[in-house]
Amino acid sequence: MEPFRLTQGNAPVLVSFPHVGTHVPAQVSECLTPAARGVPDTDWEVDRLYNFVQALGASTIVATHSRYVVDVNRPSDGASLYPGQVTTGTVPSTSFEGEPLYLPGREPDEAEVARRIATVWQPYHQALAGELARLQAQHGRVLLWEAHSIRTRLPRLFDGALPELNIGTNDGASVREGLGEALLEIAERSPYSAVLNGRFKGGYITRHFGRPEQGIEAVQLELTQLTYMDDDERRFDEGRAEKLRPVLQEMMRYAVGAVTR
Repeated sequence: MEPFRLTQGNAPVLVSFPHVGTHVPAQVSECLTPAARGVPDTDWEVDRLYNFVQALGASTIVATHSRYVVDVNRPSDGASLYPGQVTTGTVPSTSFEGEPLYLPGREPDEAEVARRIATVWQPYHQALAGELARLQAQHGRVLLWEAHSIRTRLPRLFDGALPELNIGTNDGASVREGLGEALLEIAERSPYSAVLNGRFKGGYITRHFGRPEQGIEAVQLELTQLTYMDDDERRFDEGRAEKLRPVLQEMMRYAVGAVTR
């Protein structure tokens, strides 16, 4: 299976879905625990939630492989994005709950880690960079929108319940001045709780590609899954999604306009 699905649009925006993939190759799956084979830390159906983006003319890139195979939103060298805090790695060994992903003695060695980076991580990033370059050649400035979701409560990773809309701009470094604050203002007018650069400031993709001085601005939006699904049963809720989509559209439309002005 190809490591991504790329759909090209003509608007100055690329929406990246790095954690919706659920595919685990058989040779990896046989090494995982029974619980890990269900890939519970997936950003379940976030691409379905964003079903409006192609009508906006956006390009999309969707990861097909599970983050348990290799996490394309982590640096390939395995460096921590949040030093001093609990997080998961490029080829994670534990779940968000801290449970081991691999059966005893079946953890990947250095050669296997390198293989996954070469066959999944690198192609995703090459495609992402190529599409940004294509859009930038057309428009001059472009927006990279990182679409994510996570369970509302994960005691190992953060205290209490997350705000519903978590906007990340790498503490303002991945966008021009004021864009993050304007997006927060839109979010705060909605029925949802929101925060800017809280527990989630943007992953590797946001931090690596967000270079406003070079014409690429990047925003990560981490949604709590209760905003659009039952996160215990992992069941998409179209009623919740329809309530949330207008807020997402307003935020994205504003961001695209701000980036290209």
